[in-house]
Amino acid sequence: MPKKLFFIFLITLFACGEKKLDLSGATPLKPKDFLSIFPVISGNYMAADSNFTKLADTTKIGLKAINQFIPDSITAKYIGKEKNPAFYPVGKIIKEKESYLLVNVVLKHKTEMIVLVIDTKSNKYLDSKFLLDNSTQDDYVYSMSINKEPTFLLSQEKYTKDNVIQFSRSGWVYTAGVGFMVVINDSNESPSKTNIINPIDTLPHNNRYSADYAQDKRNFISIRDGKNNTSYSFFLHFEKNEASCIGELKGEFKMKDATHGIYTYNGDPCVINFNFEDNQISFKETGSCGNHRGIKCFFDDEYTRQKEPRNNKKK
Repeated sequence: MPKKLFFIFLITLFACGEKKLDLSGATPLKPKDFLSIFPVISGNYMAADSNFTKLADTTKIGLKAINQFIPDSITAKYIGKEKNPAFYPVGKIIKEKESYLLVNVVLKHKTEMIVLVIDTKSNKYLDSKFLLDNSTQDDYVYSMSINKEPTFLLSQEKYTKDNVIQFSRSGWVYTAGVGFMVVINDSNESPSKTNIINPIDTLPHNNRYSADYAQDKRNFISIRDGKNNTSYSFFLHFEKNEASCIGELKGEFKMKDATHGIYTYNGDPCVINFNFEDNQISFKETGSCGNHRGIKCFFDDEYTRQKEPRNNKKK
């Protein structure tokens, strides 16, 4: 075979061997191929509601492809009833134990940025969190920054008529076995104007004690189904002394008997006992929970079970 024809043959052979990656979800994706479409983020990273839609790669990922790695119950939290959502890779942060994938979710009337957490070795889904969207209509500028830890700092800022900046900032980190939790909570605004984001609100709540219990909108605990009938996921938030002392914890407790549960986690000195009686839940810390609250208040209170709205069916 002439050399010229031989080289043409080789070029054709290699060209045919390079199959275009199918991101529609019609065919199975290998984890390494899925991760390869996310550019590496090194160093600090920033985004705002005014520019984050431009930060994503143009590579489109189909819902069926995403759901090969992320449970459809999780993607449903972000897309709702949207029939034709699109996902675009923004970047990835790779750590020894966890990897963080930033994704833009494009819906009909808005775009969201979320972060997906997967196990670095097994590629198993661990958690997710909403970061930004471009649909909020108010005077605030919303932004997000990530440091090397990574800590996700979510901020909202606006200028008052007196040209003074009003702000609220919350820093979130992922903790193995617990999920995303708040480690920074800073604001110069009235507490009543600062939104509390319930990270487990849309999770299933079919078990006996799964419900919302509250004193008011800023002192509550959400309880959702756990791994089995004797375990529950929970998100607890309270504000005491006119919001000068705030506590917040997301985790899982296990039932010791029919009415008593306990929260413990390896490496965390915090221990909280839960007691269910009638339509009430009481809780009290018996370990040191200072990492999850202010120094002048404690996890020690009683809340009443809230009635579920009639149009809000259990999931």
